[in-house]
Amino acid sequence: MPGSTTIGPGHGVDAIEHIDALRMLSLMRELHRLLTVRGADRLTDAQVAALLESDGRHREGFTDWVERMTRDLEKATA
Repeated sequence: MPGSTTIGPGHGVDAIEHIDALRMLSLMRELHRLLTVRGADRLTDAQVAALLESDGRHREGFTDWVERMTRDLEKATA
């Protein structure tokens, strides 16, 4: 579909409008920055726990997932 971005491994694929994919990419980039940056802007473990609805011990795995999703979105929107 023109103006859309396909997300998925080939089955169970969803398409979203390209502009929405770009917005999502921007959000994912910023989330990754907030997870990895040093200093006052860094998300605290408590904030990560709230995002994950867990005790926050999965920060590293969540950060890796965000990074992978960001790369996938970059490829999809290029």
